[in-house]
Amino acid sequence: MKLPICVLLVLFASEIRAFDVFIEEDPDSADLNDFLEELQSNIGERIRRSANGEDEGQEVLSTDSVTLYSYKVESTITSHFANTMIKSKVVNNAKHAQNLVFDIQIPKGAFINNFTMNVNGITFSGSIKEKTVARNLYSKARARGKAAGLMRTNSLDMENFKAELNVPSGTKVEFEIHYQEIIRRNLGVYEHVLYLQPGRLAKHFEVDVYISEPQGISFVNVPKTITPEFASLIHTTKGDKKAHISFKPTVDQQRSCNVCSTTAVDGKLVVKYDVQREQSTNLQVFNGYFLHFFAPENLPPLPKNILFVIDVSGSMWGLKMKQTVEAMKTILEDLRPDDQFSIIDFNHNIRCWKDELVYASTVEKEDAKQYIQRIQPNGGTNINEALLRAIFILKEASNLGMLESNSVSLIILVSDGDPTVGELKLSKIQKNVKANNRDDFSLHSLGIGFDVDYDFLERLSQENNGMAQRIYGNKDTASQLKEFYRKVSTPLLKNIIFNYPLNGITDVTQNSFHNYFGGDEIVVAGKLKPESVSPLQSMVQATSANADLLFDTITEVEALNEFFAETKHAFPDFAKQYWAQLTINQLLAERNMASTAEGKRNITRSILQLSIDHHFVTPFTSLLIESENGNERMLADSPKDPRGGCCQTLILGKTVQSQPMQSFLLSTPVPASEAQEAATHIMIISKSAMESQMQLGITEPIPEAKKIVRVDGDPHFIISLPVSQLDVCFNIDSQPGTMLNLVSDPELGIAMNGKIISAKKVKDGKLDSYFGTIGMYFKQQNMKIEISTEKITVKDESYSRVMSWSESSSMMINSLTLSVKKNSNITITVNEHLSFLVVLHRVWKNHPVNVDFLGLYVPFNSKFSTSVHGLIGQFMNEPEVSIYDTRPGTDSQKPIATMNVKGETLTVTRGMQKEYQSNNVLGTNVPCWFVHNNGKGFIDGHYKDYIVPHLYSFLKRP
Repeated sequence: MKLPICVLLVLFASEIRAFDVFIEEDPDSADLNDFLEELQSNIGERIRRSANGEDEGQEVLSTDSVTLYSYKVESTITSHFANTMIKSKVVNNAKHAQNLVFDIQIPKGAFINNFTMNVNGITFSGSIKEKTVARNLYSKARARGKAAGLMRTNSLDMENFKAELNVPSGTKVEFEIHYQEIIRRNLGVYEHVLYLQPGRLAKHFEVDVYISEPQGISFVNVPKTITPEFASLIHTTKGDKKAHISFKPTVDQQRSCNVCSTTAVDGKLVVKYDVQREQSTNLQVFNGYFLHFFAPENLPPLPKNILFVIDVSGSMWGLKMKQTVEAMKTILEDLRPDDQFSIIDFNHNIRCWKDELVYASTVEKEDAKQYIQRIQPNGGTNINEALLRAIFILKEASNLGMLESNSVSLIILVSDGDPTVGELKLSKIQKNVKANNRDDFSLHSLGIGFDVDYDFLERLSQENNGMAQRIYGNKDTASQLKEFYRKVSTPLLKNIIFNYPLNGITDVTQNSFHNYFGGDEIVVAGKLKPESVSPLQSMVQATSANADLLFDTITEVEALNEFFAETKHAFPDFAKQYWAQLTINQLLAERNMASTAEGKRNITRSILQLSIDHHFVTPFTSLLIESENGNERMLADSPKDPRGGCCQTLILGKTVQSQPMQSFLLSTPVPASEAQEAATHIMIISKSAMESQMQLGITEPIPEAKKIVRVDGDPHFIISLPVSQLDVCFNIDSQPGTMLNLVSDPELGIAMNGKIISAKKVKDGKLDSYFGTIGMYFKQQNMKIEISTEKITVKDESYSRVMSWSESSSMMINSLTLSVKKNSNITITVNEHLSFLVVLHRVWKNHPVNVDFLGLYVPFNSKFSTSVHGLIGQFMNEPEVSIYDTRPGTDSQKPIATMNVKGETLTVTRGMQKEYQSNNVLGTNVPCWFVHNNGKGFIDGHYKDYIVPHLYSFLKRP
């Protein structure tokens, strides 16, 4: 009866989707007894010592006489990539053979990359092989140990790995597994989950999670610690860029009760954290790979056009429908007033709450809730017609001009089963939906329960720019539905395209995406070509609620070397393995959508090679576990789950094809109340500016002009006079808080003023003063620009946008273009006829004397009117100046001369002043003739005549 019983067990295992078990002989011999007995003569004494506890100290015995000496878990998280090791050391203290089981849960989507065992000093190590090769090797060895394997369970986000050995008395076994996973940002946090399941009390119990984030860590917490009693045992240490979470309970602290021999440790330890986001994008380069993290925040949401397509067939009766109704009520309440929506419910028939989209007013939302509440599930399932009706409603609304041009259109399908009415062929449904949708709308699929064909829903979403998620039909269905909706409820950007220099990188992962949702993160990865030594630059193009945007990032190739050299617990291969996992997941999605057998074969070959090169267990590889001499082998395969697929990975869907560069124009501005800091890291750029910068070598903001008027330093004015071929300098000494007019052109409606700040203390008997803020007013464009050493604010009467000095960015609004060069300067161009360059001067932190300040540069080719005036504006119409009678001064290094200007005769001194147009750190010396007494005689009137009441005031001339 042994063989029939074995067959029944295997059939039952396949029914519950258990791991593959490969048994080549009678199950009675399918253990390691024979192998271990052959070793008894050599290791008998060591076994007896182990059984007596001489090697390990005091034993912690359980009722089944299996001792767990140690249980250690260590996760090293580097740039949201986790490398986790779980090690368990056990011994059979019974006088008879027993099964020793290593059974752990790992996150779905994680890739196992190694497993080893040590049986009384004999090591079994794992290697990644192509699946058929591994199985052939396993079969030839006729392994006596049971198979190690992956088993898909009914858990929401975990799957099992299980290795089981039948070992004789006194046998000591050490299990060790390694797996790696991308930790994806979800609703604003990264979440790392460890399932701690030692099975018995452990003498040594250690859990360590090390987090290393070059961006910096904003927060870290442990919201779930198996049971509340263990919360006090969690120790968290957080630095600027590193964190450590440890959990090391003693034996007594592990007990389920004071006198119990069972453990209370059986559940999840959850670590949540996020990184500092001073910039919208973060580009990390290390060991020949780059990772580009994109997670902009503080953007106004795009309006949504959303159709809920809900399965109300008979299979949804009961708890599923009750939970769906509860979730839908919350979801409907969450819709914003500028969102448009409708509801389609389907069984064998198709019904619509409304035949068209309506705005989400309070009245409409309440009516929709009542409609949902009245649904009574019955009948069959006609998925094909329901989806085609949803697409028709959205297309009709688009054709009639009812959809906002900057809105995002979504279809959310909720179903618990396969089609039973209408079109039944899944491939045909996919083809119908794809043909009618044509990439216009994104389709998100939620599969409820375990009988739903999740593979089909996943392919359906991937082909139509959406995400798919399995919803497990239980009491948490409502919360799962609501959480998924939260992921797609706040679209911030659409048509996102990542651009990189083609001559420096290769093997870039998906670099264009249909939508970006708040709290999410888009990651693009690639390889650097060996000859790449220059800084790596990227530009991300996207469309927001009120503008077309461009995000610019530059990083040095070796920028992270110092960080990782100083970080003990960082995982050095994080970028390489992150790229590999991202690539494999995307290839798996592409394989699902491949239309030909040849296409599938080519993709399969690529996945197989990557899996072997990077040591991952995937659907096309197996982990072959064998002894040192190769006599004993076990096999671990990835799970086969026709419903659940091979990997639990959310793919954002089909890429948005990169289009030729277009002109980007600002549409509806962001209300100041919503966007005080919203545009800090956003670029809005014109076609011409983008094309020049997209050569991926930043050009100077203002072309070199032969002559420029500039004010920089204390504040020192340097006036270049092209006709006279002279540079004339003067200084202004004024009180902090004073606002001086620099340019005033009432005919063109342009005013430019600077606010004086002072140094922190007197130096060499003088308190230096500088321009700390520059205000610009452009009346024709109704725009005001305030440039400080902290930020750049662009505003009109009702709206405000902020640009940051911390990253390169550009903005085009009306006929003004602003381009920021990171921590260096900003260029303002008006109608392509006027240009202004403001240079930022930073001093080192906590400088005892100096402060940050600004410099202003205006080229002479800027076309002002004849009425322009101001401290530097008056020289746009060059006065006649002559210098003569040069002679020695009191300082032999500074000769003096006589200057004639505007009927005045002045004594001037030859000297040097710094200008910082080309080098804002060291500057360039400019020889000039210096006019004393605050420029008296060279400027019209007295410098106090140029004091104005506000940053945007025009100069009132007598």
